[in-house]
Amino acid sequence: MSKNILLICGSGASSGFMAANMRKAAKKSGLDYKIKAKSEAELADYANDIDALMVGPHLKAEFDAIKDRVPSNVKVILMKPDYYSILDGQGAIDHLKSELG
Repeated sequence: MSKNILLICGSGASSGFMAANMRKAAKKSGLDYKIKAKSEAELADYANDIDALMVGPHLKAEFDAIKDRVPSNVKVILMKPDYYSILDGQGAIDHLKSELG
């Protein structure tokens, strides 16, 4: 089953690299994940079309407010600095899979 995943960070730059690494890791694991990265300002344009939202760790202070901006059926996940800081796509995919169950 395909899942639409959106990553957001402040500007969309660091999450763009992370999304590319996650796409590679998902493909290697045989997962049908469609992974996009956008800036936090663009969230409203995509909120209704996603299954999960992964939020950059530097947006932790805004996390609850961001959660309120997406439908309740969207899984909202705060990315962990340990894999985000090194753009570890496999680490992010492992976290995503554990959250999605």
